[in-house]
This record gives sequence, structure tokens and C-alpha cells, in this order.
Amino acid sequence: MGSNETSPTTMKNVADLSIDYAGYAEVPRKGTVAPKYMGTVIDQYDMSALGRVQVLRRNFRFISILGFACTLICTWEVILTLLASVLTDGGTAGLVWGFIIVTAGFSLVFASIAEITSMSPTSGGQYHWVSEFAPRRCQKFLSYITGWLTAIGWQCAIVTIAMLAGTIIQGLIVLNNPSYAFERWHGTLLVVAITTFSILFNTFLAKNLPMVEALILIIHVVGLFAIIIPLWVLAPRNNAKAVFTEFNNGGGWNSDGTATLVGFSTTITSMIGYDCSVHMSEEIKDASRTLPNAMMAAVGVNAVLGFIMIITLCFTLGDVNNILESPTGFPFIQIFYNTTQSYAATNTMTAILIITLTASTITEVATASRQLWSFARDKGLPFSSFFAYVTPGWNIPLNSVLVSLAVTILLSLINIGSYVALTAIVSLTITSLMSAYILSIGCILLKRLRSEPLPHRRWTLGRFGLPVNIAAMAFLLPVFVFAFFPLTASVDQQTMNWSVVMYVGLIALASGYYVVRGRYHFVAPVALVRRDEAGLGNRGAFASGGRI
Repeated sequence: MGSNETSPTTMKNVADLSIDYAGYAEVPRKGTVAPKYMGTVIDQYDMSALGRVQVLRRNFRFISILGFACTLICTWEVILTLLASVLTDGGTAGLVWGFIIVTAGFSLVFASIAEITSMSPTSGGQYHWVSEFAPRRCQKFLSYITGWLTAIGWQCAIVTIAMLAGTIIQGLIVLNNPSYAFERWHGTLLVVAITTFSILFNTFLAKNLPMVEALILIIHVVGLFAIIIPLWVLAPRNNAKAVFTEFNNGGGWNSDGTATLVGFSTTITSMIGYDCSVHMSEEIKDASRTLPNAMMAAVGVNAVLGFIMIITLCFTLGDVNNILESPTGFPFIQIFYNTTQSYAATNTMTAILIITLTASTITEVATASRQLWSFARDKGLPFSSFFAYVTPGWNIPLNSVLVSLAVTILLSLINIGSYVALTAIVSLTITSLMSAYILSIGCILLKRLRSEPLPHRRWTLGRFGLPVNIAAMAFLLPVFVFAFFPLTASVDQQTMNWSVVMYVGLIALASGYYVVRGRYHFVAPVALVRRDEAGLGNRGAFASGGRI
């Protein structure tokens, strides 16, 4: 047991635990879980300071939450599945250099978020941070909008990843049986099946989820090498000059540079969302230190794996036009078959992706349900009392988990009528998350520019905090704009990127509900924060010397 953990031998009163840690005033422990799931004394301090009650089990540690983040984002898997768009806009050079730029930019973004989560390790994540750190006059409204963006964004993310896994299965069927008719309703049924499977892990196997995440991490890493080794051994080689210098402008944009920026959508999707582990904050032991360390480690691990996959693909993909015209709908399946000339080998290599993407759906459900539950406990949603309910004994937000299944099924049904409409809805994932990043980091940046104190954090950027925050914002703002661009300059109903319509519609809906009902019922998290009463006085003042 670590030095920060509590145990019956160190408790002053087992029935009503209080702590006296490093000069902190005594803080009553509040929770409905067994003592072994309460976390460390610092976890208990943070929960008290943030005005929260421990109702979820803290059973995630560094390796399990590292696996959680790595396997949810699925960087190298997403690069494979979305290869067509980046080869159309950017080509191999755009993919390589775009990934380097996007990885560098998101490293700054998640370093900023890692520091913020060390200040306030709460499942609410961005909407809590905006509430706590935004200027007073706009705290409540901005927090409310951020809560809607993240809640809806993560719900859409489940559909996105499950749809990828489902349609890859269909693509594999096409490869093995060319007479198969690629029906959209088949994809919908596969989405429902994959999500239902994921729900089982998040309910009946919830206690074992940390162990499952650690095992999936192994598959995530080993699976990469199981795919790239056959490619390096069997595939013909592209030359280095073509890989690193030849851009493609298949979308008909005014320049290769614009085409490459539009093609960033693939690399952005492969590196966005590491805040997923933030929404598990109240289930992580020693969260204020473990979480930021695991988040940054996940960024590093997936960046390395993703870059290895990109270099492998660019040197072994063969004729670009041939793979883009693959009847499977996925260029990577055609690459596998062209390289191995074996249905069995192609099926096996593709099955690895299906397994890891299905595992990603498991973690997507966990993240989305925790975000939904957290926002509902602050009465930010209709029927909040239902969403916020935590099942006694299970210590999971079961209602929110089941609602995530229902939302996924309803959204996947849209695919039967219109794939374009479904794409527009699920595109909310990227734009919503980037909006939440901009608002959260923007609030911290503003406080730094005003020389206002920030809470104590155990993971800190130190004197680099201000430049890192500025650089993160300089990266986020332009890529946020390009996220609304279509893949081609000339568009019609089918090729138009309708995400801007969905995004504006979501903002309008959330704002309207806020005016009518939300402002009267929503409890802004900042109203619950009691850092002074928790015993440290002004933690920001404690940490301010040279750190802000």
C-alpha cells in the first residue's frame, strides 16, 4: 500500500474517516463505496474540495488507465480505416507531415489538459473546468454549453467507432464473397451487436474493466506488429522521395497546402480524445497524479505506434488509385490482399482491427456514460435524476450506460435512410471535443494572462504553462475551422460536410434549453467547490510562486 493510501490502521475513525494530510484541515470522507475503493487521502481531499461524494469505485491504476486511453483512441487503427480521405487530400507526404504536425499540436493541447485535470480531477472534465475557471459573468452559460457539447460528442463517438468496426466486417465479406450486396441495414445491425457486446462489459464485468483494459493494451501493441511485419516482408517498396515529397490534391483545392489541411481530418481523428480518461477521474486511484501521467504516456505510445504504421503504409501501399477503388470500401483491406495474395492472411490481419475497434467501443461506452452521468448530477440535462442514478452495489451509472446503448441504436438507424445524415451527426465528435478544449484551455490561459492564482497541481507545466497554453490555442483554432471543410472543393448533397449545420444546431438547442429551463436547474460546479473549507486555504496561492 502506497504512502498516500488510507487503511483501517491509519483511520482516525473508521465510521467517519477524516484526514490530516500535509497540514490540510480534517476532511470528512463522503462516499457510498467500500473503504478500499475510496482512493488515497488526496483523492478524498479532492472530492471534498470539489464538493463531490465518492459513489464510483476507484479501481483504475496507471497501466489500466493507460490502456483505457490508448485503446479508445486506436491511433494506428483509425489511420488505417480512414486512409482514403487523407490519400485523396494530401497523399503520402500529407499523411506523414500532417501526422507530425497534428501530433505536436495535440501534445501541447493534452499537456495543458493534463495540468488542468491535476487541479480538478473530476469526471465532469471540461464543463467543470470552464465553470471553475471562466470569468464569473459567463461561468454558468459557458459551462452549460460545454457540458452539452461533450455529452453529445461522446455519445456520437460510440456510433462512429462501432460503425467503423461494422462496415469493416462488411468490407471483409465483400472481399471473400464479391456477390455480397453491401446493404446499409446490415451495417446498422452490426453496430447494434457491437455496442450491445460493449454494454455487457460495462455492466456485468464492470469490476474487471481495469484488467480488461490492460489486456486490450497488449493486443493493441502486438496487433500493430502482426500487421506491419507481413507488409515489410512481402510488399513492394515505394521510394523515399515519393513518400516524403509527393502531395495529392484529389479534392480539387486551390493548392496542395489547402488539400493537406483538409486531409488533416484523418490524423486529427487518430489523435483526438485523450481526455476520455478524464471522465474516469473518480474511478482512478491517486487521480491528480496518475491521470495526467497516464494521459501523456498514452499520447506518446499511440503517437509512436501511429507513426510506425504511417511509414509502413506509405512505403508499402502500392498503386494509390488501385487501393482507392477497392470494392471493399477500405483501401487497407486491398493493401493487405495485394501484399499477401491470401484471403486467410487478409482476414486475419483485418480481424485484428475489428477486435481492437470493438474494444475501443467498450471504452467509448464507459467514457460517454460517465460524462452523461456527471453532467446529469449537476442537473444539466432533461430527466437528469434518471441519468444521474448510480445503482447501489454495482457502483456504476447503469442508467447512463443503458441510455448510451439506446442513443447508439437510434443514431445507427439513421444509417438505413441516409449515410450522409449519419455522417453529419457523428462529425459532432471532433468539433464538440475541440470546442471543449478551446474553452477549457482558453479559461486557464486568461487566468494566467491576468496573473490570477490557479489551484495547486501535482502535475504542472511550471514556467512553461503560459507558452504551452498559447501554442495549444494557436494549433486548435485553425484546425477547428478546417474540421468543417468537405473533402472536395466542388460539392453536392452527398459530398458536402454538413457538420457545421449539426454543430450550430446543437449550440442553438443547448442555448434554447438553457434559457427555458437550464438556467433555473443547472447547478454550476463552481458553486460546489470548497477548496478553502477542505483545508488548504487558497491552493492556488500555495502553488503560485513561479508556476503560473
